[in-house]
Amino acid sequence: MTTALAPTLSAADRCDRCGAQAYVRARLHAGGELLFCAHHGREHLPKLREYADIVDETDRLNETPAIAPDDER
Repeated sequence: MTTALAPTLSAADRCDRCGAQAYVRARLHAGGELLFCAHHGREHLPKLREYADIVDETDRLNETPAIAPDDER
């Protein structure tokens, strides 16, 4: 499993199973790719590892979002 330094999946990338935001990409050796949310990635990737190169960005789910500064009025 590999993780890129900068995210390669955006909010527009959707899980092929349920339509949630995709955090896992499986590029099939035979061609094509599958996108999965974290849940479906955990479910299906163990079977796909020998058939695909995996990019797993599920660690982004644990990131703390930046907080906007308080507005001073």
